[in-house]
Amino acid sequence: MASKESEAVRQHWAAGRKAIEQGAQLTDQELTDHRWAELTTEPPGVDYLTVPGREALWIVPHNAATDRVLLCLHGGGYVGGSRFSHRKLFGHLARAAGTRALAIDYPLAPGRPHPAQVDAAVDAYRWLLDQDIAPEHIVFTGDSAGGGLAITTQLRARSQGLPLPAGAMPFSPWVDFEATGASYDGNRDRDAYFHRDLVRGLARIFVGPDGSLRDQFVSPLYGDLTGFGPLYIQVGGDEVLLDDARQLAEAAEKAGVDVQLDVFPEMQHTFQMAAGRAPEADDAIQRMGRWVRPVLGL
Repeated sequence: MASKESEAVRQHWAAGRKAIEQGAQLTDQELTDHRWAELTTEPPGVDYLTVPGREALWIVPHNAATDRVLLCLHGGGYVGGSRFSHRKLFGHLARAAGTRALAIDYPLAPGRPHPAQVDAAVDAYRWLLDQDIAPEHIVFTGDSAGGGLAITTQLRARSQGLPLPAGAMPFSPWVDFEATGASYDGNRDRDAYFHRDLVRGLARIFVGPDGSLRDQFVSPLYGDLTGFGPLYIQVGGDEVLLDDARQLAEAAEKAGVDVQLDVFPEMQHTFQMAAGRAPEADDAIQRMGRWVRPVLGL
């Protein structure tokens, strides 16, 4: 049975759905930034440093390894979210991993549709490499849209001649932009916020009127994942994007990638945002920390 503490995530998404039904815009920054941040407790022993000249934060747990980095890509359907909405979540994750993290902003749709987001993420990765951080000491991570971006950024980076990172940890990844998964039907009454029409609407906002939902830099399901580092995927059992995670895991396995998929029963989309409050979120964060340390050589 889901904990009482995890109910905050369900209530958060239910409030979001109600707001949309009452006419709120999908691009409402108040909804996507401030309400998200309220779900997460402040992780102890973590400092946040601005990055001169970049829309990014260094997240530095005390006594963390300085030559390893998590490149953190926030969710928000590509229309919301920021390094600030996810600062505390990524702080918990960096602390569990024992390493620094770089949380970046990227341009948001509809003002800046695809490929502005993936290009910004590649630019951040290139910047890390220019700081003499070895690619084998970098792991990409992110939730929802950021989880998909953790994979498409690798495809885009490789197409530009950059080396691949050590691996990736997407959670509740959004990768099926046509919303074809059976979980859109099976979890329709359990997911507190998302449904097929909403997801397809976000997809169209993201790619713009002339964009393709099957562009490999939009959906990694249409890319070649051969040669990618290991992949650890988490997803909530009650979310309609459950099959997105399963499809990504299947595509990676077919490409010969080492994949681990953990499904958390009764959990909502990006339930990890309740880190520090809900035991399921804390368990998920600790699992990511345990998984990523050997990948980074820690």
